[in-house]
Amino acid sequence: MNSRRPPSDPGIRSLISLAASSGLSRRGLLGGGAAGLAALGLSACAPPAPPSSAGGAPVLQLPKDVSDTEKIVKFANWTAYLDYDDKTKTYPTLEAFQKKTGITVTYSEDIEDNDSYETKIEPQLQAKQDIDRDIFVFTDWMANRMIQRGFVQPLELIRMRNAANIRPILQDVSFDPGRNHSLTWQSGFAGIGYHKGKVGRELKTLDDLFAPDLKGKITALSEFRDTVGLIMLWQGVDISQSFTEAQFQKAVDEVTKQVSDGQIRRIKGNSYLQDLTSGNAIAGIVWSGDIAQLQSNTKDDNWTFVMPESKGTLWSDNMMVPITSRHRRNAQKLMDYYYDPLVAAKVAAYVAYICPVEGAQDQMKKVDPTLVDDPMIFPTEEYLRKETRSFRALSPAEDQKFSQIWSKAVGN
Repeated sequence: MNSRRPPSDPGIRSLISLAASSGLSRRGLLGGGAAGLAALGLSACAPPAPPSSAGGAPVLQLPKDVSDTEKIVKFANWTAYLDYDDKTKTYPTLEAFQKKTGITVTYSEDIEDNDSYETKIEPQLQAKQDIDRDIFVFTDWMANRMIQRGFVQPLELIRMRNAANIRPILQDVSFDPGRNHSLTWQSGFAGIGYHKGKVGRELKTLDDLFAPDLKGKITALSEFRDTVGLIMLWQGVDISQSFTEAQFQKAVDEVTKQVSDGQIRRIKGNSYLQDLTSGNAIAGIVWSGDIAQLQSNTKDDNWTFVMPESKGTLWSDNMMVPITSRHRRNAQKLMDYYYDPLVAAKVAAYVAYICPVEGAQDQMKKVDPTLVDDPMIFPTEEYLRKETRSFRALSPAEDQKFSQIWSKAVGN
């Protein structure tokens, strides 16, 4: 996720998972296959609807909004998840927004992964203490938790004209029916990334990735729905369908083995890019957009992203306003701004993740015509169906259990 140079785990991820489990490609869901996916039902793979408590939904006590007098908004995102100009050291689309609205934006690449950031801010949100952020970005499954716990403010969609441009498949997800609390930021894939020149051969499978000559030169993601998900697919388990704790544990055991044997150098969140950039790692389980970022930042086309022959994973990340924000309307203006198709195309051209905005593909002709048909940004239904699977929604009990298993395995 940051500018996620990555995204962490999974809105569109859930979306993609949903697509995969329904026999559609995640990209297809976002594109022409949206109607078909909708017909199948978004509930298939998306996170479960928030359970109702005895007293109904949490009663939200919103702080007084001071957007009219404090023209600021603070945006927490993943690394490398927003268009950036290396020469001016600025974010062009943010600069344009500030000039257009007079609202000053503080942009922070705070998010390493979903769990670590949630753990950091949860005590303050629970106590209704200001976390000094007006927008944060979480993957579908974590967005579900945040909404359930009453940590997110409702959106005034009537004030957000561009929000209607969200892809049809993303309009009514089960964790946020009607998109009353969130808007998808980007979606993407997890698969194999590597430097062709340094590796010296093609990597098509996880067997290739775990070959002896790459010992100690591999990195992997701390998001278990991606790393463990890819391992499970490799082991013949369809992660978009029902699977057992034993099957999950078998995949975790494989990860543990690869780490203890020294094959995997390190399991990290967004900072895994540092290892790839420094050369400490030359291959790994990565997010699709990050490799495009590496190509651009290093001017090195040897960096390559491929879907494993056993398939890759699909995910989505979502913008939300924390319950403690006092600048909700400024935040809404910024969120709505990024749903302008031309602005969305500019962001997509830089981050190279799946774009959630209708009309952005057409606007991409003005931004970078070479990307109009890029399956990493505008994937077809066929591509998603063939190449990806989404990690199915877990029950609260499974989520807790699997998270504990994974945390123990990675030493957290």
